[in-house]
Parts: sequence; C-alpha cells; structure tokens
Amino acid sequence: MATAPQLTATATGDGLELRPSGSWIAANAGALETLSRAVAPQLARAKFLKLDLGGVSELDTLGAWLLEKLSRQMAADGRPAEVVGIAENHAGLIEAVRRVNRRNPPPPAPGNPVIARVEQIGRSAWSARDDIAVFLRMLGSLCVALLGIVRRPRALRLTSTVYQLYRVGWQAIPIILLITFLIGAIIAQQGIFHFRKFGADSYVVDMVGILVLRELGVLIVAIMVAGRSGSAYTAELGSMKMREEIDALSTMGLDPVSVLILPRVLALVVALPILTFIGSMAALYGGGLVAWFYGGMGPSIFIARLHEAVSVTHFQVGMIKAPFMALVIGIVACGEGLRVKGSAESLGKQTTTSVVKSIFLVIVLDGLFAVFFASIGM
Repeated sequence: MATAPQLTATATGDGLELRPSGSWIAANAGALETLSRAVAPQLARAKFLKLDLGGVSELDTLGAWLLEKLSRQMAADGRPAEVVGIAENHAGLIEAVRRVNRRNPPPPAPGNPVIARVEQIGRSAWSARDDIAVFLRMLGSLCVALLGIVRRPRALRLTSTVYQLYRVGWQAIPIILLITFLIGAIIAQQGIFHFRKFGADSYVVDMVGILVLRELGVLIVAIMVAGRSGSAYTAELGSMKMREEIDALSTMGLDPVSVLILPRVLALVVALPILTFIGSMAALYGGGLVAWFYGGMGPSIFIARLHEAVSVTHFQVGMIKAPFMALVIGIVACGEGLRVKGSAESLGKQTTTSVVKSIFLVIVLDGLFAVFFASIGM
C-alpha cells in the first residue's frame, strides 16, 4: 500500500546523510519533487553524501531517477556519493537507472563537403519532383472540373466566381494603378537622364512603350497579384484544410475543386489581363508625364512618337502572357493551400512558399515566352 514519501537529511560533519522512506513512485511525483528541491541547499554545501535506501517501501522509475539525480549532483562536482541499504527487489531498477546517460554520444564524424553538397542538390531535386507532381495533379483536377462545367454549364458557381473576380480584379485596381504609374515614371526619368547625354531623348518613348507593353506591364502586375491574391488563396484554403471544411465538402458529395478552386482560378484568368491593360496604360501615362515635365516632351509629341515606335504586336505579346501567368499563380496558390497541415506554422510556411513559387514561375514563364515570341518573330 502506498505511503507518503519522506526524505530525512542529517548533517554528519562535512557530509550529508539522506534517508528516503515511504513510496517513491509516480503517484507521489509532486511531493517527491518538493522533497528533492528542499534538500538542494544542504546538498550543495556537503563534501560527501551517504544515501540510505533502507526505508524505501515502494520504488518505480521516477523515484529511482530522482534518487539517482541526487547522487549524480555530487559526482558532477567530484564529491563522493555512497548508496547503501538497497532492497533486493529494488536493486535491478536502481542499477538500470544508474547506467542511463552515463556517456555523451560521440560527435558525428565530419562528412565530405562535396558529398554533402551533392546530397543537398539531390534532395532539392526530389522536392522539386514532388512540387511538379502537385502542380500537374492540380492542373488535371482543374481540367476535369472545367470539362464538367462545359457539359453542365449550370454547375458553374457563378456567384462565387463573380465575388472572387471582384476581390482579385476590382479591389486590386488602385494599388495596380499606383505601382505601375510609378514604374513607368521611373523608367522614363532614368531613360531621359541617360539618353540626354547622347541627344537621344526621343528614344525614351520607344523604351517605355516596348518595355511596358511587352514585358514589365504584365510582369509587375502578375507579381503583385501573386503576392496579394495568391497568398490570400493559400491562406483561405489552408484555414479550411485546418478546420476540416474541405473534408466535410467531400463527405457531403461535393467536389472541392469545383466548389473552391475553379471559381478562384477562373477569376484570376479573367482579371489578370484586365489588370495588365490598366497597369500598362497607367505606366505609359506616368512615363508621358515625366517626359513632359522632366524632358520637355509635350503630350502630342509623346503620343506621336509612341504611335511610331510601338506596334500592336507588342501589346498582343503582353496580353497573351497574362492568362497563362494567372493560371500558374492560381494553381500554385491553391495547391499550396491544400498542402497545409494542422498547425498555424504550416499555414504560414505554405503561404510564404506559395508567393515565392508563384513569383519564380511567373518570371520563368516570362522568359520562356520571350524566347518563343523571338523565335516566331513577334
């Protein structure tokens, strides 16, 4: 039968004798910790320790470890500790606890840095393989859901799509206008500053028009949408995944891709070309204002030069890129949202990963389009 534990401390000259008694078991963990802490000051002053276990009636792993800690505190400072009065039925447990953590694990052998680097590259490649698989699965699921909408148009969740279009498109217009306006103004200012040295101020219009309509307009807008809307998609879907709302949809017989993902991706594909057009016009307007006030080039001259330097082909190139970039952003954002585990840390990690991957893929896609359009003469 369990009895209350006791720990009697008796000073013997420069030493200390401890006599534990009663039940030193896990059921009395709170009392045992209190007893151990109570003798700590005396233990710190003693030059040797004698631990008499003759009065211990019950002992388990917790109690044996607390008693072992007392003797190890002495041994760590080079002070002798003696354990006596061990009952025969407790000897095996005390000996097993005494052998635990007696030596530090050997330090890992230094590896070959070349091999370690190759291993890191291999692990990164394997992780990229998983990312590609997730991307392709999400693309396939979207295609299947889209085919279902083609067969049954009334299955399209129009209200959800329009709402997402409002969030992704309409609400993003102010920040898109501001940033692209400033980008166009900065490009024009730097162009005028450097071209003026060669008397080629008029070529600023060529640079601004081609860069904005062909490359920077769609690229800046896509990067901003990836950071603004892509992260929101990942956070929303990740929160639903954490609360098991997506599993609930599947249990109810609804397809999460059709209900949650398809309206978001469709909204992105529709909104990004519109935002690209608005952003490109704002950038040209900013470039025109700077050329007027900073370079002395009037609006009529700027527009006439722009008409000569820029063809419809440049505008088409930028607009063709926009839906593909939107598709990439939507797939990556939704795919990362579905990979969220059940913790807030996982949600933050996947949201960050979503933005980084989206921006990286948008830039890579822009480079591939640049090579493709150059090869076909556009």
